Amino acid sequence: MRIPTLLSAIALLIGSVPAASRPAAEWIDRLTGHRVIRISTQADSTSLYFHQNSYTPQGDRMVVSVPGGIATVDLKTWELKPLVSGKGITLLFTGRRTRTAYYATQLRNDGSGPSAVFAVDIDSGRTRKVADVPGGSIGSINADETLLLGQVALGTGALRPDGTRPDDAQAPGRVVGPGEADYRATRADGTPYSFAEAKERRLDERLEAGIPMEIFTIDLRTGRRRVVTASTDWLNHIQFSPTDPQQILYCHEGPWHKVDRIWAIRADGTGKRLLHTRTMNMEIAGHEFFSMDGRTVWYDLQTPRGEVFWLAGVDLASGRRHWYKVDRNQWSVHYNQLRDGRRFSGDGGDGEMVAHAPDGKYLYLFTPQAIPDVADIHAANADRLVVPGTLGVEKLVDMRRHDYRLEPNMTFTPDGKWAVFRGNFEGATHIYAVELAKAAR
Repeated sequence: MRIPTLLSAIALLIGSVPAASRPAAEWIDRLTGHRVIRISTQADSTSLYFHQNSYTPQGDRMVVSVPGGIATVDLKTWELKPLVSGKGITLLFTGRRTRTAYYATQLRNDGSGPSAVFAVDIDSGRTRKVADVPGGSIGSINADETLLLGQVALGTGALRPDGTRPDDAQAPGRVVGPGEADYRATRADGTPYSFAEAKERRLDERLEAGIPMEIFTIDLRTGRRRVVTASTDWLNHIQFSPTDPQQILYCHEGPWHKVDRIWAIRADGTGKRLLHTRTMNMEIAGHEFFSMDGRTVWYDLQTPRGEVFWLAGVDLASGRRHWYKVDRNQWSVHYNQLRDGRRFSGDGGDGEMVAHAPDGKYLYLFTPQAIPDVADIHAANADRLVVPGTLGVEKLVDMRRHDYRLEPNMTFTPDGKWAVFRGNFEGATHIYAVELAKAAR
């Protein structure tokens, strides 16, 4: 009897597992040694934006967007099942208290017309309408699932909400997929700006348009719409705290070196405050998000832009600040944090982005490392100073074949064992997960 090879033994083992309990594809990343799986079975499937919750409170399922609707993913077997089907559906988020996914139909970002928000039970598929939105988009739901958070542009203009224009030409030979942007702009002499420079031009045009905006809540118990704050500045990146039902985080959008970006406010409109104050020209801060306990706001900080990089955090109660130094190649479009707060993710970036990293197209796992006082000698005002640190770095996924016009938007699964992300390195847009522990060889 011939002894089977290792590969044939693995094939026999996989073949004995029911197809429904296996991911669509899986492999060991040759560069990093981590197991990667493709979750989605259809091209143009996407996971949610990095700060939008996509997991059930029990941590057993995730919701994703698929062509023609919404699906759930079993996080133990990776089985993908349809949940909602139909045209014009926008997946918003899942609840943190109930096993509910929320989605919108006919979603708009301006006040040109109404839309509706629906709730669907993740287990039974039963759907009900929970809110009518007279105008604008919905970006978050609070921790006890009583308030929706939205934003609306009350004026009209030629710019889309992301700063692109309807007449922006698509790059030759390129099809823009779900979750991607395609900024285009030319200089006065007719030569094209790079994608990153064109994005800055479009963001600045949108900011300078001075379109009146509101951030608002809708009470799911009464249907009452309440304005939280209003401005002719560009209000964006709205999110509720994962734990405090009244705490809101939002930004003043635009070129980051031009705006005071990161703001906190209570749902009743009180307590508005700027969370990071610039101290040098060209300093930027952004892509802010809450820690899972709601106590800290983390963000990308650069002092100055494109030169010195930090993953920065501010404690909302005490004001205490932590800054972790990030090397140029490890700078990431978005960061995220494990639920236990012990590690962070970073989704890397290409050479055209703000860090101009020569070798930055990877997904990373970061471990914070403190910089202690020398010989236990403390400055008199040490408790009022920034707490510095560095990051231990491990590469999770080789993304060198990925087009970063699609941002990976990593999120950690609730059990802390996997990171979910978007990718197009196989050609089409798909949803993937990488195991944080290295695979056994």
